[in-house]
Amino acid sequence: MKVTQEKLPSSQIGLEIEITPEKTKQTYEQVIQNLTRSANIPGFRKGKVPRQILLQRLGITRIKAAAVEELIQDGITEAVKQEDIKAIGQPQLRSSFDDLINNYEPGKPLTFSASVDVPPEVTLNQYTGLAIKAEEIKYDPQRVDQVLENERQQMATLIPVEGRAAQLGDIAVVDFKGVLAKAEGEDEATEPQAIPGGEATDFQVELQEDKFIPGFVTGIVGMNPTETKEISATFPDPYPNEDLAGKPAIFTVTLKELKEKELPELNDDFAQEVSEHQTLAELRTSLEDRFQKEAEQKTKDNKQEALLKELLKHVEIDLPETMIEREVDNMLTQTAIRLSQQGLDVKKFFTADIIPQLRQRSRDEAIDRLKRSLALEEIGKRESIQVSDEEIAARVKELMEQYSGQDVDEDRLQEVVKDELLTEKTIDWLLEHATVELVPEGSLSTQEEVAQETTPETQEQTTTDGESPTEETASAEAQ
Repeated sequence: MKVTQEKLPSSQIGLEIEITPEKTKQTYEQVIQNLTRSANIPGFRKGKVPRQILLQRLGITRIKAAAVEELIQDGITEAVKQEDIKAIGQPQLRSSFDDLINNYEPGKPLTFSASVDVPPEVTLNQYTGLAIKAEEIKYDPQRVDQVLENERQQMATLIPVEGRAAQLGDIAVVDFKGVLAKAEGEDEATEPQAIPGGEATDFQVELQEDKFIPGFVTGIVGMNPTETKEISATFPDPYPNEDLAGKPAIFTVTLKELKEKELPELNDDFAQEVSEHQTLAELRTSLEDRFQKEAEQKTKDNKQEALLKELLKHVEIDLPETMIEREVDNMLTQTAIRLSQQGLDVKKFFTADIIPQLRQRSRDEAIDRLKRSLALEEIGKRESIQVSDEEIAARVKELMEQYSGQDVDEDRLQEVVKDELLTEKTIDWLLEHATVELVPEGSLSTQEEVAQETTPETQEQTTTDGESPTEETASAEAQ
């Protein structure tokens, strides 16, 4: 069998395959024999149908089509093996099937074209000496005080208040009923429109401005128990209920009871109540360590993300469609697993109408993920970066303990862990051979926003109009 290869875009190999006359004749005769044994033709027993009757009843075109289909399948399989091609996915016929049937003559050569996806070539124009900027996340000591204060608030005891008016920080028990404010010029006799869900009895609200729509809490401050008052408030815009967004409202509120929080003291007893630590000092030290590690990890994540973004600028990979589709499948599967673990009905999120949209939205991210993965794999090979069996075993043991009781494929987990550790080591190696500039938190985000606002399209619109326009873990894969 003669095979000619051709390199095609999207990491495909084109194959021109010429089937020998002996093979085209042999296959044709074999198809007729098979049909003779299996065909049901009135008046004849199976296997006893005369050849001429079979050809007449089934039609020469149908028989040729069956023979050509078999020749194509066997030809592609043999060509891939003969040429030692590392094919991925299903091969595609490039020739017209109808033309092949029309031109096919048993005993004469049959030539057709096909294509197969193959692993892509990775071209690394540069991967050492990369210059990147990353935001440095610094530990904020105030976070410890915030956590302790939140715990105090959670453990607060509510004490009834008498003899004074409501003030910020109190807990108010109220009855209220809300209506939309009448528009200017609206008939006074018109009944005000009730707000859907805008009515409650014995409703407990903490008198903090962010606890209700703007104006509601402010209106309660200064009220005395048993007092009834009309309070003007305005729904924010945007608002979950779009029909109410930005609209003014009037709430009739009766203050039934006032309570204030009595907070526990910050001492060793408090520490023992909210944690496993025996003293407040130990609890503070534990929180400080945790937040410092979090800040360091976020800074490391920022460096890694900046590095990978920069690396992709120097990488050329012509991805095959098969690989992209598989990665999209993998991403959607991981999403479905997460939704299921959260107790959500996956079928409601993955309907026949939504799946094509999800696939299209996931495509760009899938391409980025593949390019990153393939680039890191290639760098690991070039630099002989390896992971030891001991390192893999230690990480697997840690994860197995963490997910004890869950159905985890340990062999699959070892494969995933090996890939993850190799990726980590490769990224660490790249960072060691890169120039990293740490910048203040938020500075790069601001630059990106400015860059988006000054794209060529935006600049063109600004010039024309005279104004700016309006602004998937190792455990999951192993399960």
